[in-house]
Amino acid sequence: MSPLLRTVNRVLLGLAGLVLICGGGAVLAAGLGLSVPSWWPWYGKGDVLLSEADRDRWRGEGWWWPTVIALLAVVVVLALWWLLAQLRRARLAEVLVDSGDGEGALLRGRALEGVLADEAGTLDGVARAQVVLTGRRSSPRARIRLLMEPHAAPDEALGRLTDEALAHARDSAGLAELPAEVRLRAVKHRAERVS
Repeated sequence: MSPLLRTVNRVLLGLAGLVLICGGGAVLAAGLGLSVPSWWPWYGKGDVLLSEADRDRWRGEGWWWPTVIALLAVVVVLALWWLLAQLRRARLAEVLVDSGDGEGALLRGRALEGVLADEAGTLDGVARAQVVLTGRRSSPRARIRLLMEPHAAPDEALGRLTDEALAHARDSAGLAELPAEVRLRAVKHRAERVS
């Protein structure tokens, strides 16, 4: 999960918790008949959250319903953005490389992705390769998509990817292992005529 998304999650959860605690506390205090300050919105057990006058106050105004609908639309869009951000797998920003001094060095995840994609793209029968690193920085995982040429042998390309590109990336980053999920897809092409 990215630091920005982690921060947004914490802020949203903190605000939601604060609103729920304050609102619930105010209603609970009034419902229990506790002595409340004069500015408190509810005074006793018989008081309602929204009186009929409060509910009908803005209905006659022309700007009221468009404002309510626009505000609710913004809330729905933000909620959907937040939900999709939670479901999306986060890219690994950096990989911890064993530098031999006991502390290690940090390698940008995009750099390792680019090198791995470039090497995988040069394999025979591979038209294009895409690589995304996920997991933790000390134990990354690779998701690889290979777009295969019509003449390619998938088993041969997969074997060379494992023995060459993944092995080089694993060895250069000093990783004990680099698990990978590989998806193969064929390039769309016209059928050849046989005469």
